[in-house]
Amino acid sequence: LVYHVKRLTGTLRVQIYAATHPVNPALREGGYLAREFGKPITIGNRVWVGGSAILNPGVTIGDNCVIGSGSVVTKDIPANSVAVGNPCRVIRSTDSDETARGGP
Repeated sequence: LVYHVKRLTGTLRVQIYAATHPVNPALREGGYLAREFGKPITIGNRVWVGGSAILNPGVTIGDNCVIGSGSVVTKDIPANSVAVGNPCRVIRSTDSDETARGGP
């Protein structure tokens, strides 16, 4: 398994899956090494991952991101993003004014 984690903050039950396999059934035959391999997962600095989120093989989450609880990250998330959902999508920037939303 290959993880590149700089600084991660989050809650419980975050699932990080680096293992994957070919989609083509013929390529999955022929022993363990032919069936499964790993793809790197890269998580930037100051990233918050909410509870029960799932990070799939090969994704990169940029610096200063927030990943919502229960999200399934299937594609790269750019830096300074708030992303949520299944599949996980960017909904806004972390640079936006939180006081307008009732935040700190």
